[in-house]
Amino acid sequence: METLKRELEGLYGTIEGDTVVHALRFDVRDPNAVEHAIGSLPEEWSTIDVLVNNAGLAMGRDPIQDGKLEDWEAMLDTNVKGLLYVSRTVMPGMIARSSGHIINLGSTAGREVYPQGNVYCASKHAVDALSKAMRLDLLPHGIKVTQVSPGLAETEFSLVRFHGDADKAKKVYEGMTPLNGDDIAQLIFFAVNQPAHVCINNLEVTATAQANNYITKREVHKL
Repeated sequence: METLKRELEGLYGTIEGDTVVHALRFDVRDPNAVEHAIGSLPEEWSTIDVLVNNAGLAMGRDPIQDGKLEDWEAMLDTNVKGLLYVSRTVMPGMIARSSGHIINLGSTAGREVYPQGNVYCASKHAVDALSKAMRLDLLPHGIKVTQVSPGLAETEFSLVRFHGDADKAKKVYEGMTPLNGDDIAQLIFFAVNQPAHVCINNLEVTATAQANNYITKREVHKL
């Protein structure tokens, strides 16, 4: 994070002027750690205008009857409870100012379930429901809520899902051009930069080669 901090300050500091990055490292699964971290922000950082709930992961691709408890707990604690803990800590300030924008990173897995996706899909269905609930409950306070739901995106996602097995992770994206982190960042930037009276509620995005969670167009390279 410190390396990324210096990279961002070096890149955008020369373009935008004085760009300052403040890095915090904490576990979103721990409500006390979340409150302590957000509460430790210096005064000039304490007004949070945009919250991007990006922390999330998938663990394993087992049939539900063979699922590992530690994988289930990691996904539910991070994808659902972590989102709630961070949002609960940040929302009071937004409510007090009657402004703010919350971006929740969902998934196409939150729209339809696929084989061996069970608990991960359930966690992203929860993100979909929580995004809708936030939109309803925060409406009187003028707070925007946007859910961005990517399909296949090549980040460290599959490497984490397969517990560091690089060969398995690579096969997920073979024969196609998946989304990448920059694609999703551009969509978030677009959503955040809409006029005050415009709120993009949902953005579902896939690679051109992906129709849904089941069907993809992959090129077969023959020797």
